Amino acid sequence: MIALGAKVLCLGTAVGTAAALTPSLVAGRHYGFLAAAWAVIAVLLLTYATRRALVAKYLVPGSILLVLFTVTPVLATLQLSTTNFGDGTRTSKEQTIAQLLGNSVVPAPDSPTFNLTVATTGDVRTGPFTYFLVDRATMDAFAGTEDGLRPLDRAAVTIAGGYVTAAAGYTMLTPQQVNEAGPFAVPTRDGAIRRRGLREAFEGHTVLRYDAAADAIVNTDTGVRYTVRRQGDREYFVDANGTRLADQSWRADVGLDNYRQALTDTRILGGFLRIFAWTVVFAAGSVVLTFVVGLAVAVMLNDPRVRGQKLYRSVLLLPYAIPGFISILVWSGFFNRDFGLINALTGLHVNWLGDPLWAKAALLLLNLWLGFPYSFLVATGALQAIPADVREAATIDGAGGLTAFRRITFPLVLTAVAPLLVAGFAFNFNNYNVVELLTGGGPFTPGNPDAGATDILISYTVRLAFGAGGARFGFASAIATLLFIITGVLAAAQFRATRRLEEVH
Repeated sequence: MIALGAKVLCLGTAVGTAAALTPSLVAGRHYGFLAAAWAVIAVLLLTYATRRALVAKYLVPGSILLVLFTVTPVLATLQLSTTNFGDGTRTSKEQTIAQLLGNSVVPAPDSPTFNLTVATTGDVRTGPFTYFLVDRATMDAFAGTEDGLRPLDRAAVTIAGGYVTAAAGYTMLTPQQVNEAGPFAVPTRDGAIRRRGLREAFEGHTVLRYDAAADAIVNTDTGVRYTVRRQGDREYFVDANGTRLADQSWRADVGLDNYRQALTDTRILGGFLRIFAWTVVFAAGSVVLTFVVGLAVAVMLNDPRVRGQKLYRSVLLLPYAIPGFISILVWSGFFNRDFGLINALTGLHVNWLGDPLWAKAALLLLNLWLGFPYSFLVATGALQAIPADVREAATIDGAGGLTAFRRITFPLVLTAVAPLLVAGFAFNFNNYNVVELLTGGGPFTPGNPDAGATDILISYTVRLAFGAGGARFGFASAIATLLFIITGVLAAAQFRATRRLEEVH
């Protein structure tokens, strides 16, 4: 009965969650997510509401999680990489035009003003949005959308203090949400209504008019005509001289342009080979150093003659227990040339973070501190998994300690931990946190301010994609896809090489 109750509770919770999300998904026109959510619910019900499909009861949870947290992000990244989505291109073309027209509304001296409440029937970030307006002169209430203005029955809404505070089927936005939603213009007979601030709106005349047939915007005051022209990876409304109406563009599909730029732009390729080589050295060096130190310590503490093994092991796990973010910041102080602990204790005057070679050494040393406890753990587990009779047989055959370790212990340990070493290489290949928090990719040279001496591929491309030019999520997604392919190819080659270790058995 307990198991049945738990099953009913879990399935009921899943169905209830999907039902609760359905209205907002429909209002936001997220039909793909809606179909996926109910497809998952249908699979769960078919699998767990009956006594059939015993094998599926074990496969379904893992398969759903795999699709949700691995396949879906990969597909979403691929899709985003074919767009120009980023700062200045976050909205669709229709939304951009509506914002440009809305921003062109100018008031007249006798323009009516309204108390404003912004609401939505869908998502508070994406809308669709409605302006609830109360005329300050007449106290008449209206509802305005991008399609027009309509009067409201005061009995259908709640008005307090001159503002609409509630309406059936609508969610009232907070000031922060109003600011994030962005303005739009409500067309009226005499012009348009535009938001001013967070709680006020006014009616004025629209300076700009959109000509849908010609796909152009016309300034009705000056007669200047703005047509669509491509500049870089974006399109803008520009006049005959190429002057932009605004720096606001829109989201559009660009195909493989992001990949083409990543593979052909000389600014990107200028330091690519050097950075790629250092990335491989950094990832491989981090794995080798942490594994060698971790294995050496594990072998020493695996000797039964060592007393206080539990205490030593607990102390050695402390770096693993401290959050890496804190450790990195602490070590950045240790590496300070003038006041750092390392130079103070050793009497050295090394410019750890200012010299390219020493900065790389500092990164490897820091990664050794952060990573060797993990290698120590897995090596200890692998050592303890080796049967005692194997070691005894080696001793009887006359193998000394070093010979037994080299010919028996090390190959068996390496066979057990090889997949983890490959995973460690893949992790350090994209270990952005260590590089960014310790060196920031530097030191930099005046001739190449974009590529630092300790930059790895991920830190280099993040700077290019999210630098002074603003966030370029589409380009960043293309770079992430390329890094995914490179990492996958290297990992596949490493896994192929580790198959030879199976001969140890």
